[in-house]
Amino acid sequence: QLMGEELSGLSIKDLENLENQLEKSMKGVRIKKEQILTDEIKEMSQKGNLIYQENLELHKKVDLIGQENAELRKVYGERNVDEANRASRPPYTVENGYDLHAPIRLQLSQPQPQPHNSEAPASSMKLG
Repeated sequence: QLMGEELSGLSIKDLENLENQLEKSMKGVRIKKEQILTDEIKEMSQKGNLIYQENLELHKKVDLIGQENAELRKVYGERNVDEANRASRPPYTVENGYDLHAPIRLQLSQPQPQPHNSEAPASSMKLG
């Protein structure tokens, strides 16, 4: 190895030979560096492709699970909607004054037809 001060005694031909050696060495260093970078790029590209494929598979699984859930909702949802509603909501309760914890169940029913008599029913009150 030569130091900068030692170059002053070299001839032009020696300096040209030294320059060529340096250029060859630098070329080898650049080639090695490019090879390392190329290998790293290939490796990262392969990892990226694997991650992309895994992502596609996960999306397919999510879509499949969503479809299965929709089908299950269709099959069981209609049957269990009433049961789920009853289980998730407490029955309507009214305090009856006697047993505060006894629920009173209320149901809607169709109105019953009233008799069409010209006379008012005997149990009705007259308002004046």
